[in-house]
Amino acid sequence: MIKKKEISSNFDWAKYEINIDKKTKEERKEIEKIYSNTLPKIKELEIYTGTITNFTDKIVLVDIGFKSEGSIPINEFRENMSIIEVGNKIEVMVIKMDYKGQCILSYQKSKMFRNWEKINEIYDKSEVVLGYVVARTKGGLIVEIFDIECFLPGSHINVKPVRDYDTYVKKTMEVKVVKINKKTKNVVVSHKVLIERDIEDQKKEMISKLDKGQVLEGKIKNILPYGAFVDLGGVDALLHITDMSWPHINHPTEVVQLDQEIKLVVLGVDKDKNRVQLGLKQLLPHPWDSLDKDLKVGSKIKGKVSVLTDYGAFVEILPGVEALLHISEMSWSTDLSSPQDIVQIGDVLNAIILTIDRKERKMSLSVKQLMEDPWINIEKKYSVGNKHIGLVKKFTNFGGFIELEKGISGIIYINDLSWTRKIKHISDFCKINDKLEVIVLSLDIKTRKLNVGHKQLTNNPWNNYEKTYKVGSIHQGMVLKSFDKGATVQFKKDTNLEIFVPFRFLEKKNGNFIKNGETENFKVIDFNKDTKKIVISHTSTHKELYSKKDKKRKKSNIKFEKSTLGDIEGLARLKKQIEQEQKK
Repeated sequence: MIKKKEISSNFDWAKYEINIDKKTKEERKEIEKIYSNTLPKIKELEIYTGTITNFTDKIVLVDIGFKSEGSIPINEFRENMSIIEVGNKIEVMVIKMDYKGQCILSYQKSKMFRNWEKINEIYDKSEVVLGYVVARTKGGLIVEIFDIECFLPGSHINVKPVRDYDTYVKKTMEVKVVKINKKTKNVVVSHKVLIERDIEDQKKEMISKLDKGQVLEGKIKNILPYGAFVDLGGVDALLHITDMSWPHINHPTEVVQLDQEIKLVVLGVDKDKNRVQLGLKQLLPHPWDSLDKDLKVGSKIKGKVSVLTDYGAFVEILPGVEALLHISEMSWSTDLSSPQDIVQIGDVLNAIILTIDRKERKMSLSVKQLMEDPWINIEKKYSVGNKHIGLVKKFTNFGGFIELEKGISGIIYINDLSWTRKIKHISDFCKINDKLEVIVLSLDIKTRKLNVGHKQLTNNPWNNYEKTYKVGSIHQGMVLKSFDKGATVQFKKDTNLEIFVPFRFLEKKNGNFIKNGETENFKVIDFNKDTKKIVISHTSTHKELYSKKDKKRKKSNIKFEKSTLGDIEGLARLKKQIEQEQKK
């Protein structure tokens, strides 16, 4: 061994290391390996348990089992100085290991890490924890849990709105962690969910004691169009509008008012969903019990229309007693598409009972049965060819319905309105409730269908048009209405005749086009009696134009001119030659 006193200040350690023999080096490495294995493997940002070995005014030394002690600034213990005693064990986090092999430790970061673990654990387990309200902030409170500041929103303090947040400051309260943002290290807690849980438990307990048929007292808490919510003393139950009154009502306020205390009967209890359904009218005698016992099928009664549906109407016979009047029993007419065509809410009707079931409390009525069926012997009055004046009652896509009398309507198709006008919809020809003269075209008693026409009242003018509007003839006409593709022209000779003219045929000699209200000469360039089509043109009166038919004629003429006399003589010779061959 080299003694300390023999080592001078200018001793050459590098030269000394070189002169050490190989065996000594190997022995040293073996000793270093054994020593290294006795030391723990320390990692940065990991937590270790250490023992306080010493402390000063500035630092605390902690032994974590490494080759050197780690130091912690003493200000990290300012909130718990009593823990600083030699020999005390504490958890610390290794922040950094410097180049000298010394550890820089942190007590606070270790504590914060453990607190975050606790926060996450109670969040995962949905546990309740006590929190201390440190201060109020914008929109809520700051609650401290495990030395971590959490946010308690104002809407989560109580089930009822809280106006004064300051009353909660410096108090402890039970809370539940509802949200954790691990990136921003934000924690949101709630006290309201605990109150709601307690209320829900109380509801379940109360509802478990309720049974169908029980009569309870309740207070109207809220009113909606479909009913009202009743407070039964901590449990909200629904009183539907249909269970408020035997007579039909339009809105719950006709029977109940807010904060009104009333007696109700339990109609149903859903213990799984914690729902209770109540009834009010069930505590009153059923109106059907007071219905006249002499009423039967065939009896005549009077009632008021209370409800309209797609398939008919409900007629109130007595308050709370309603009967169905089906749309098919409203009128003998077959063109009804809606009950509103016949009745309205509030109408008072005379009717006859078709069916009555007192057990099921159902009744059906008929209005048309009180009237004579107009279709009996209808062929005498509405035979084919008869003329009548009716009211335009309804429009359809194919035409409309003309009411000839109550219960009898005739169908009129668009193409039976006019010989000359091109009508896209019947509303272009007439209006609802207009009087229109028609003639009966067909009658089918079995299917109760009656077809009528209007144009058939006059002779077909196309027989005369064939003579008047020959191709090439010129007539004076006025433009009635212009479109993107052309215009409608009316001839002065015949105001009933309206003809569509393509835009290219409206060009004047000066290059302009005829406008609405202008009168000019038009030339007939095409006429077809069968399809009722006339094509006219103003442009052709000063410029040579050809219609499609003219072009076809020209083409056919060209083909015909190609067959010359020489071609015919050649065909004759060929025919003679074929005949001679056949004889042989």
